[in-house]
Amino acid sequence: MSKASSPLTATLWAIGAVILTSTPLFAQTAMAAPKVDAADTAWMLGATGLVLMMTIPGLALFYAGMVRKKNILATMAQCMAATFLVSLLWAFYGYSLSFTGDGAYIGTLDRLFLGGMSLATISPLAKTIPENLFMMYQMTFAVITVALVAGSVADRMRFSAFLLFCAFWLTLVYVPIAHWIWGGGFLGAYGVVDFAGGLVVHVNAGVAGLVAAYVVGSRRGYGSENLSPHDLTLAVVGTGLLWVGWFGFNGGSALGANSRAAMAIVSTHLAACAGAITWMALEWYLRRKPSVLGMISGAVAGLGTITPASGFVMPMQAVMIGLIAGVVCFWACTWLKIKLGYDDSLDVFGVHGIGGVTGSLLAGVLATGALSATPELPGGVSGLFEGNPHLLWAQIFGVAVTALWSGALTFVILKVISIFVPLRVGHEDEVMGLDVSQHGEALQ
Repeated sequence: MSKASSPLTATLWAIGAVILTSTPLFAQTAMAAPKVDAADTAWMLGATGLVLMMTIPGLALFYAGMVRKKNILATMAQCMAATFLVSLLWAFYGYSLSFTGDGAYIGTLDRLFLGGMSLATISPLAKTIPENLFMMYQMTFAVITVALVAGSVADRMRFSAFLLFCAFWLTLVYVPIAHWIWGGGFLGAYGVVDFAGGLVVHVNAGVAGLVAAYVVGSRRGYGSENLSPHDLTLAVVGTGLLWVGWFGFNGGSALGANSRAAMAIVSTHLAACAGAITWMALEWYLRRKPSVLGMISGAVAGLGTITPASGFVMPMQAVMIGLIAGVVCFWACTWLKIKLGYDDSLDVFGVHGIGGVTGSLLAGVLATGALSATPELPGGVSGLFEGNPHLLWAQIFGVAVTALWSGALTFVILKVISIFVPLRVGHEDEVMGLDVSQHGEALQ
């Protein structure tokens, strides 16, 4: 190349580079690179704190208020134990097996002990927040799911057996189901949708609670003695913390500070209100008095039932879901519970299990593509009412797989544990109360 042509060539290359970088294709390619967004990160930090608050102190107070005085500390201890034990196991291997790789049935060990995760690492599933924050957010879901199961066997399960149950159930039940639906597994690939945990959390924990109630057996005096709640004021406070925490639970599942998060929070609140007023009205009509226990049960039923659909429906559809939740969960906690003869102490199956199933199916019916009408809201889906019957079928399939896996593995886990550690305390210890017999403490 001659010296005279060098400046001309350089100029032409520069002009070409400017034109190339100005094209839409180049701009889209540049924008596709993951980058931490400050607003999304700030919102997800707050949402993570809200969801963790749902277990401690939210669920702990909610459950403690509905057991007898002699078992309050033991019930809170189970929520505490689920929090610290599940958190450690999640960081050790749970997150890696749930959210890495693209296997149909289980993830990889790429993030074993959080290896390979740095300040600059971004998860491919949450492209605008640090991966360590995404890991922590998902950890809070695992924590509350395991803790929920404790409500089914309150007043009678041995603490050592519960610790073993937490470890094995997280590993063999929660982790696979989370991967199947949220981590790139076969259910998600089939088209199953679960915006914030109707299947992964509520159906999963509800079915496990039902099986645990049957395996561990009924409380002493069930059906013949007064087993009514000791202090509903604690339960009301716990309900309030759960309600507010659910904004992080459902709103945070948008994984960013966007309009879908806002819509999910609106839907969550309205569904809770509709569930509470429906349960209250039914109780008022059938029993002549609206109980405080019924009001808070209806609110939690609405919250659990809207969870899988919260990011896919409009506000008035959320109200409809809440109304249906109040009716269906009231029926499950009264008629169905008596008909099947199980002692689910705090109605985990009736509220969370039945609510999760109902909400997951209603997502298949009511999901609206209107929530994906703008570039800001990708990932919207259309349900049966918008001409997509496949979504309802996928939801039925997802419910069936989740319930079967959770039920079967919970049964096996409890039976294996019982070989080494008795599942429930002895007769005298149960009469004395688990606070004293399991922890050597008692409320004055």
